[in-house]
Amino acid sequence: MQQIRTIIQLLDKGYSLRAIAAEICLSRQSVTFYAARLKASTYSFEVLRQLPDAGLAAIVYAPEVAVPLCENARRLELDGRMPYFLSELKRTGVTRLLLWEEYRKESSDPFRYTQFCILLKQAGKVTNATMHLVHTPAAMVMVDFAGDKMSYVDRSTGELISCPVFIAVLPFSKYTFAIVLRDASIPQVIKALNACMAYFGGVPLSLKTDNMKQVVTKSNRYEPIFSEALKQWALHYNITLLATRVAKPKDKGAVENEVKIAYQRIYAPLRDEVFYQLDQLNLAVIKQLDMHNEKLFQLKDFSRLQQFINEEQSLLQPLPAEPFVIRHQVLAKVQKNYHITLGEDYHHYSVPYQFIGKQVSAVYDTDMVEIYYQHKRITLHRRSYKKHDFTTIGDHMPQGHQQFFEQQGWTPAYFLDQAILIGPGVQRYMDEVLKARVYTEQTYNACRGILRLHKEYGSLRLQAACTRALTGNVYNYRTIQNILVSKQDQLPDSLQIDLFRLPDHPNLRGPQTYQ
Repeated sequence: MQQIRTIIQLLDKGYSLRAIAAEICLSRQSVTFYAARLKASTYSFEVLRQLPDAGLAAIVYAPEVAVPLCENARRLELDGRMPYFLSELKRTGVTRLLLWEEYRKESSDPFRYTQFCILLKQAGKVTNATMHLVHTPAAMVMVDFAGDKMSYVDRSTGELISCPVFIAVLPFSKYTFAIVLRDASIPQVIKALNACMAYFGGVPLSLKTDNMKQVVTKSNRYEPIFSEALKQWALHYNITLLATRVAKPKDKGAVENEVKIAYQRIYAPLRDEVFYQLDQLNLAVIKQLDMHNEKLFQLKDFSRLQQFINEEQSLLQPLPAEPFVIRHQVLAKVQKNYHITLGEDYHHYSVPYQFIGKQVSAVYDTDMVEIYYQHKRITLHRRSYKKHDFTTIGDHMPQGHQQFFEQQGWTPAYFLDQAILIGPGVQRYMDEVLKARVYTEQTYNACRGILRLHKEYGSLRLQAACTRALTGNVYNYRTIQNILVSKQDQLPDSLQIDLFRLPDHPNLRGPQTYQ
């Protein structure tokens, strides 16, 4: 409108149309058009300058005429079919080519395929318009599983273990949480939700999820039915459960967007790293997640973390005293190998061998396994998910089994490490014993015997006996035992008998006899 008012002023001063076009850098055709409209009005230039923008626009511009959506019957026919085409495109296997072929058979004057696709795309843009939503701080957390999984390598088998990734976001600040789970079962989901609330340091008013079967047992647009476990979790955390409409991912658009960003900022940086434990993988994920939350928004001077701390964190509800944990209880009989079997994972856990044949109760969650006998806990294990494997505590074994188990780890270094704890003389003698045989394994029992003498005679006497035995050239268990039994280690040096020289005897002839 500023240009229109300039044209009025220049016309009033007598400028030509060519001069006006050059002055305001507008085409002469446009200036001619506006000048004709202004001169055709019944108002003088002075009155025109006083008119408001709306009144001036009514004179200069032609009244808006509704342009029909289609210019002929051919376009009218296609526009009438557009809602059907757009809905059919959402069905599995339906393509634009298939729809065009059906349309060509049914229409007397169809558009060609290229124009059909252009018009279909234009109609889709109007139909798929999106709305900007304004979220309230601390009002909601949205959760979802990423479509792609992350993995780690099992060292014992070399197997690549794929694991689902759980992602949650507070839509107001876009503050994000992610964790890799063993599986997508309801106990693992609840474990992830506990970790999510701990990461946020508080609880929002509601949680929105899609209709995943672990959470929603029966979908409904107005009153979905949630699983009993999740309802108990929500009661524990004082949070309201919400579910999206079926097949409507835009209902939780914030977390859908964060999943896409997670591929770029978590998956991609870790793509070439190899992990051997789930905990190791999660540490790397948390490191990348913290970097993501601290990164500034595009075209903004603050980050997700800053917005969360400044405007949302203080509005969250406090965390409960303890996290919510699903515990399962099963009865099991202690087998002859003093282990019970947890059928869910088919993993075996040890109990003290005194309970062989007894029926015990195993109480377990996602992390720990507790075993009770007559309401008294007899052992505690960290839960393992490795099928057909054993988790064994050495103290649960009978004495003979413990010795056999220890034997599996016998090495020269092991015996020397045990000997140095008693004294340097014991270590030197033990070293000579280990060298006394071609096959070192044949000396292990002698080394065990020497270490056992420490329990019977004590450190000082065994140290003295080994120092005494080092003066000779015989290195075995019996030598040390004889010194200790005869108490040679307790005699003064001047009275000690040389055990490694035959005593004088009248029946023994010396070298002089043969001169």
